Amino acid sequence: MEENKDKCSVFVLLIYIIETLIYQLKISLKNVNKREYEKMVEQTEIDTSLKQKKHQHLQRSLTNRHVQLIAIGGAIGTGLFMGSGQSIALAGPSIIFVYMIIGFILFFVMRAMGELLLSNLQYRSFSDFAADFLGPWAGFFTGWTYWFCWIITGIADIVAITAYTQFWFPESSHWVASLLAVLLLFLLNLTAVKLFGEIEFWFAMIKIIAIVALIVVGFGMILINYLPLSFSSGASVHHLWQDGGMFPKGLMGFFAGFQIAIFAFVGIELVGTTAAETKDPEIVLPRAINSIPIRIIVFYVFSLITIMSVTPWRSVTLNQSPFVELFVLVSFPAVASVINFVVLTSALSSANSGVFSTSRMLFGLAKKGNAPKQFSHLSRYSVPAHGLTFSCVCLLGGVILIYLIPDVMRVFTLVTTVSAVLFIFVWSMILCSYLIYRKKRPELHKKSRYKMPAGIFMSWVCLVFFAFIILLLTFETHTRQALMVIPLWFIILSMVYWLLQKRKQP
Repeated sequence: MEENKDKCSVFVLLIYIIETLIYQLKISLKNVNKREYEKMVEQTEIDTSLKQKKHQHLQRSLTNRHVQLIAIGGAIGTGLFMGSGQSIALAGPSIIFVYMIIGFILFFVMRAMGELLLSNLQYRSFSDFAADFLGPWAGFFTGWTYWFCWIITGIADIVAITAYTQFWFPESSHWVASLLAVLLLFLLNLTAVKLFGEIEFWFAMIKIIAIVALIVVGFGMILINYLPLSFSSGASVHHLWQDGGMFPKGLMGFFAGFQIAIFAFVGIELVGTTAAETKDPEIVLPRAINSIPIRIIVFYVFSLITIMSVTPWRSVTLNQSPFVELFVLVSFPAVASVINFVVLTSALSSANSGVFSTSRMLFGLAKKGNAPKQFSHLSRYSVPAHGLTFSCVCLLGGVILIYLIPDVMRVFTLVTTVSAVLFIFVWSMILCSYLIYRKKRPELHKKSRYKMPAGIFMSWVCLVFFAFIILLLTFETHTRQALMVIPLWFIILSMVYWLLQKRKQP
């Protein structure tokens, strides 16, 4: 009986121990689940935070080949394809030297920009280092002026697109092509920056292949002395100097060529706006900048020599692209259609680059409080969508201009002059920033691995050259009218900056 009682006590004790163990196990499991849940929540919060941070910053997704082709695409635009006809008419064969001189000067501007951007990788663009070296006002003026530059240039590209579509559809309304172009640009720039890089890569490839093909075919015509039906003499480099020499319009004609030719180079600084989205900027940016002289010789000088050797310079049509007219005049209309497609994509490429840079510039300005806060918002693809939308809405001004003034070349001349002067201001701010950088941060220049050659001296040479260009723009009626718009822009900017500074004061 006693033994059974002991057995019962042991059994009860075992049950109690088992129940206690089960209870403790439940508590442990509950605590483990709670810790795991808390850990999971914590990890989710970290992931979300990282994603939010990622979406708050531009992504370094552009590779070397993207930046190289964006740099080339920026340098080969509407100014070359559309404006070269007018510049040839103004200067004759001496326009070749005009392009070489402008290219030489702008190479040093780009070297200054490259050294400044690489001195501090936190700089998103040249408006950042302008603000750092010259003061907040300089960042504000440079950023907004550069944005306006590309809006005006974009309008010029829209005008050019309208002219190119007239080659195929002469009876169509001008404004339809303009509106469709703006919508296409908006959609292309909504994509992730890497996809933008791919799109611009292929746009630039089309231009490069076309220009190289034009040069090769042109030199072939020169070698066989090809004689078009409409000409009395065959293709020859002698056309460059047979009709009045290399300077048939005299010194004033030579100087007049600078007025239009300068616009062909707008966008050469575009590589500077990709700095915040470029992988390995210390390697990629110098490569893109150092290739500028080769690009100028191949794409500007060789192409112009080819055009004026195959078609005598007096036969170049003022209101059409000489690249297209070359094949029309030599009785190759089918090839002319292909080239027209190329120059159309070139204008789209230039406008595409402009929309890209304007949206990024607005993003940088908004981050510094110099633009509405909404422009600093990034989409899920890390694209400044609000800034992009605003820029595209402003581009619709080109559609309105085309509707109000059907004379395409007149509109083109007006907007390109305004654009060229504003770009000269931006390039000058880069040089002024460089001069202050050399004075105040000599230690940064000393350890820089990408120094500007003859930095201080060439900065002053470039600034004097730009002042000379502004003086030349006062000689012609059309360019003088466009110059009158410039003071109005800076008056508006000054008023806005004053109001912003007043609001920031306590």
